[in-house]
Amino acid sequence: MNDTMLRFDYLVIGSGIAGLFFALKAAQRGRVAIVTKKSSADSNTNHAQGGIASVTSQEDSFDLHVRDTLIAGAGLCREDVVRAIVQEGPARVRELMELGMRFSERENPEHPGRKELDLGREGGHSKRRILHAADVTGQELERALLNAASQNANIRFFEDHFAIDLITTQKLGRSESQRCLGAYVLCKGTGQVLVFAAPVTVLATGGCGKVYLYTTNPDIATGDGVAIAYRAGVRIANMEFIQFHPTCLYHPKAKSFLISEAVRGEGAVLRTFSGAEFMAQYHPLQSLAPRDVVARAIDSEMKKSGSAHVYLDITHKSAPFIMQRFPNIYRTCLEYGIDMTKEPIPVVPAAHYQCGGVAATVNGETDIPGLFVVGEAACTGLHGANRLASNSLLEAVVCAQRAAQSAAALPSYGDFRNIPPWQSGQAHNPDELVVVSHLWNEIRRLMWDYVGIVRTNKRLQRAESRIRNLQSEIQQDYWDYVVTSDLLELRNIALVAELIVRCAMHRPESRGLHFNTDYPQPASDWAQKDSIVCRMPDSTRRD
Repeated sequence: MNDTMLRFDYLVIGSGIAGLFFALKAAQRGRVAIVTKKSSADSNTNHAQGGIASVTSQEDSFDLHVRDTLIAGAGLCREDVVRAIVQEGPARVRELMELGMRFSERENPEHPGRKELDLGREGGHSKRRILHAADVTGQELERALLNAASQNANIRFFEDHFAIDLITTQKLGRSESQRCLGAYVLCKGTGQVLVFAAPVTVLATGGCGKVYLYTTNPDIATGDGVAIAYRAGVRIANMEFIQFHPTCLYHPKAKSFLISEAVRGEGAVLRTFSGAEFMAQYHPLQSLAPRDVVARAIDSEMKKSGSAHVYLDITHKSAPFIMQRFPNIYRTCLEYGIDMTKEPIPVVPAAHYQCGGVAATVNGETDIPGLFVVGEAACTGLHGANRLASNSLLEAVVCAQRAAQSAAALPSYGDFRNIPPWQSGQAHNPDELVVVSHLWNEIRRLMWDYVGIVRTNKRLQRAESRIRNLQSEIQQDYWDYVVTSDLLELRNIALVAELIVRCAMHRPESRGLHFNTDYPQPASDWAQKDSIVCRMPDSTRRD
């Protein structure tokens, strides 16, 4: 008997909007474990400022939302997936509100005394359709969903638990067809590795922004789900499409603070270091152009002038409006000595969102039965080559709902015999933790320098060579040392960096977020074609 085994009906890895929404649905049918490597509230969702894009106004339509998404996706979106997610969005938004989500409202101009949803507009959207909670939508979402989940007797949280690898029948050497049985999970408090066994495992681990030196993401965003799935033999798609948010606060003491696209949606304009507007020469929508266009434009202007940043200027709006619409951004900027009501905000692009991920259907299904993936970790075909702003939270709730329905329809499975406990072998405690931080910083720097907003074949080749060398060092440490969360995160970001580079080298064109100066134009034969990478799992190896 394996005394390190915990049995559940559903294992959810990650506690952002996708994981929590799935858990709430699944808890209607069985016991759910939510494994999260930090606190339950620590997620990319919690840092989301903008909101959820959904059709809720009579001036808007599903067709317009679909069209805007397809245009932003630059020929790689799957229209059937886009349409399904857009059409199901309003129902999921209503559910969020029933769970206690409080979206910002305003006075209805046609009916004084009545309130209506205060819909924002962001880059690439033809209509106002962004539901938000001031500029802290993510925090409000996490509050509502965590409150609902914590009151559900069928949901149990495991904070400070790090998922190491999936357990599959193939990894265990079973002759039966491939199936996911759960995961090995490190309890950070005790150092013990536990077996979480479940007929349904859901990866809801978010993105990989910490692979880059500059990012809007929190420290937890190390691409764990993508790395875990890849090692299990699941296909990974389109990792070359990393969205760089155009406007991250530039300040020596500020860490990863995003200036929401909603600021531009309310009329802010981008200016050069010398104060001149410049977006008109890059796109008809000017400062409201899609993010990939804006990020490259800023990168170009910074290189032309040699300046370290550009400016985002909303000083033409009234101070009360700015403070009411963007209270968190206003407060934070003020902490760094910047009064956005009187002076422009210094900004730079930073890694923000992965549009690729674990290849999945709109129902969250992967190549391995019993394994689902939802949220930013998934590549469903919604985002294509460039995510339309605020479509990510929409995708999370719609696909989590669909995944819960698909998981409930799976044939029952209960054979969790003979899952061995984790084997540490001759591994010993690491004595040079400084090496981990050094390798981490080296990977993030080389990804920023060689695989950033603008790429070349030569830079990609250099990145590939250096990452392979670093991975050999990391793998040796993984074998030699008892696993720690730092070592596991380092192992994952190195692998995710490799996958981004491999996908980028595989695509001989520029499209959406992937811009290679050796192939500056899109190639017609690469429209609707994904970049796929996959490895065969090896049951004899610990990794």
